[in-house]
Amino acid sequence: MKKLILITAFIFLGSSWSLAQSEQSPVQPPSGMSEIQAYSIFYENYKNDSFEEAIKFGRWMWQAMPETIEGYSRFELKRQIDRLTTAYSEVAKKKQDPTLKEAYVDTALLIFDRAFEKFSDDTDAKYDWYIKRGRMLQTHSDLVENAPMRAAEDYYKAFQLKPEELTKRAKGYYIQRILNEFSSAGKKDAALAVMKKAEPHASEKLLNSFSDIREDLFDSPEEQIAFLESELKNNPKDEEVLTKLREVYQNQDMAAKAREVSQKLYDLNPNFENTMAVAEASKNNANYNTSIKYFKEAMDKASTDKEKADIALNISDAYLNQDQLQSARSFARQAIDYSNNWGDPYIQIADIYARAVSQCSSDRKLTPEDKAVYWLVLDYLDKAEQVDPNAANEVDRKYQAYKPVIPTKSEKFFWKPPLEEGESFKIDSSLMKCYGWINETTTVR
Repeated sequence: MKKLILITAFIFLGSSWSLAQSEQSPVQPPSGMSEIQAYSIFYENYKNDSFEEAIKFGRWMWQAMPETIEGYSRFELKRQIDRLTTAYSEVAKKKQDPTLKEAYVDTALLIFDRAFEKFSDDTDAKYDWYIKRGRMLQTHSDLVENAPMRAAEDYYKAFQLKPEELTKRAKGYYIQRILNEFSSAGKKDAALAVMKKAEPHASEKLLNSFSDIREDLFDSPEEQIAFLESELKNNPKDEEVLTKLREVYQNQDMAAKAREVSQKLYDLNPNFENTMAVAEASKNNANYNTSIKYFKEAMDKASTDKEKADIALNISDAYLNQDQLQSARSFARQAIDYSNNWGDPYIQIADIYARAVSQCSSDRKLTPEDKAVYWLVLDYLDKAEQVDPNAANEVDRKYQAYKPVIPTKSEKFFWKPPLEEGESFKIDSSLMKCYGWINETTTVR
């Protein structure tokens, strides 16, 4: 309020409407006007954006704080508080002299102080004013010491009054302002408390920003883990904390810890996400039977064909790792049924047939009959690239491994009868008993 005193000797000395003089004048409308006359002129000027004139006829209202005025039943002091603070802020924007600009802002802040005192029990009004004062502090941050933090503290007070409403307001802007300032000032505990309280109401985008802010708050992953683990001591069934802890464990390659937390989350809430987490954790730990069990359970909980395709391919991969080739092919085909423009399931079947060759020839030398299976392997690689151009690099890499192994010209010539390029060729038990389950037709290359 220093500026309200210093301004007494400032410019406008020839005017009876000097800011300093008027702020210290008796709490009455100007020039002997009645309250309703002064209010009417104030309002007309305010509507027309003549904010400096509006102040001349309206400053008595914030000084006197009248809840009613004679002759006007619709008078509402809280609305006038909003208008007056807006008027002072707008005039401050237009003033060139820094001292004057600061004086008008100081007056607006004084009005807010008096309003909070006057309406100390009015939650709705206080909520709105905290936000408005915070915005004003940001607007005039060059005039107010530590304005960004003061604005954040006002938004925080509004958040304490209405946490859900402020979290959702302006797409999370005010929450982010609070967290950015608290984080910069090292108010770690306060920032974490805000995020914890806001999370149930936050959008996905805002939740993602929380992850970045948490990383900035902690000096190391170990410190973040220690914090999250301490949170669990107070509430071992807190799913949000468990989910964050699992993510940190995974990022730090703490697989055993991540599996343990995944199982706890599944036990608490076996939803799709948690079922997938335990399935993937089991697969990564080479517990293929367990992973298949959970993946099949997740399949029943999946809501989109893309999710089902991903799961089917995971199950196929688990069976392939156990050399259960027919089951692996069956689920790869399911993945194709759910997503027929995805190359990975076709590549998977190519790998399954390549594994079949390895199985059949494990105790002997590779024969031309074994090599013929690679024609079918290449067929599936071609199909993968045909339906999904994004698979081209993987297809090319595998082509380089498998193409050199197909039957040579000499081996095709001495086949009985000799094989001609382009003719159909059956991969089944007629080739070898161990290939009977494949039962597909390829083309001689």
